[in-house]
Amino acid sequence: MKLLILSQYFPPETGAPQNRLYELALRLMDKGIEVTILTAMPNYPKMEIFDEYKGKKYVVEEMDGMTVHRTSIYTAKGKGLVKRLRTYFSFVRSSYKAGKKLGDFDFIMSESPPLFIGLTSMRLAKKLNAKLIFNVSDLWPAAAIDLGLVTNKLFIKMAYKLEEKCYKKATLVTGQHQGIVNDILGRFPDRNVYWLPNGVDIDKYDPQKVQPHGFRAKYNLAKDDIILFYGGILGFAQGLEVIIKAAEKFKDNPKLKFVLMGSGPLKDDLMQLSKELGTENVIFAEPVGRNEISGVIKEVDASIVPLRNVPLFLGTIPSKIFEILSMEKPILLGVKGEAKDLFIKEGNAGLAFEPEDVDDLCKMIKVLVDNPEKFDELGKNGREYVSRKFNRDIIAADFYERLKIT
Repeated sequence: MKLLILSQYFPPETGAPQNRLYELALRLMDKGIEVTILTAMPNYPKMEIFDEYKGKKYVVEEMDGMTVHRTSIYTAKGKGLVKRLRTYFSFVRSSYKAGKKLGDFDFIMSESPPLFIGLTSMRLAKKLNAKLIFNVSDLWPAAAIDLGLVTNKLFIKMAYKLEEKCYKKATLVTGQHQGIVNDILGRFPDRNVYWLPNGVDIDKYDPQKVQPHGFRAKYNLAKDDIILFYGGILGFAQGLEVIIKAAEKFKDNPKLKFVLMGSGPLKDDLMQLSKELGTENVIFAEPVGRNEISGVIKEVDASIVPLRNVPLFLGTIPSKIFEILSMEKPILLGVKGEAKDLFIKEGNAGLAFEPEDVDDLCKMIKVLVDNPEKFDELGKNGREYVSRKFNRDIIAADFYERLKIT
């Protein structure tokens, strides 16, 4: 069986889709599937081509047994929609140009967002005689509309038409969350939709095996400091202002520190807000590679996982949850719906606060700080829960069985 994974994002970049697709590919290869990757030159999240790829239009390389084809992409910093569209469509063009020469495949698995990659995947599926698997990790354009990133009515109409066409052309539509699956089935009940959740490598993220990163020493954090950690994209969807505003409320507690690790379009704005509020207890840390993040998590005490308070996120599970819980660290979860039901109510792996509610987050922080035994209790619950329900090995094995009958 031959599988082509088409994604704008892939290692050595760091991020949720990069890690998820890479880990899935490894496990499918163990099942005997020949996996090929078609992706862009690495540039995320800083929107700068990585040094070793600068000036190159097309690169073919081997990565852990899979062949990776990298094509050109336009990169530009900034928040404007025009720049983003130019980035997306540059990869649409370059990926099709390279992909049509790769030979036949049994399946093409296309990662969305960006939704526009569907234009390439539909054409390639026909050209390469492959069945199309359209993998949806965020509903688009709904997410962009809810976040206020897209307002043009004509553009929205065209995007919804493209979304519908992608679903109808796909042999299988996979959704990362149950909320995504239910939304697609509600609008397109005749589609073949499958829940393909994110998960975690419980052996790699094992607190008994992972060595400390040296993170505390690097940022002058004492051994007895309580570190509340956010790691990931500093973007529009996360609502990270709530962390900085909560940190302001705890400025009188010198042992409580808030760390935001990552890059993204709102990093400068968040740093400016922190400066205005005088939150010296907020540390902005540079992102680390996927092989280092477990060592960083080992040195923190809990993770704050926020999203903006919009209806779309009721069915969202931030991928960072899995690694945090596998490392026996509790979460402070500012996400309603599916994530809260799974990890707080069922898994008892943390405490929930109302999304974007600073006072409620502060209340939950105080519960943890005043009851230090909860760090260990909730953390152990979390590892047991994700080991049982979100083990990457089991997820990949189930998906392989589904492919055999698709």
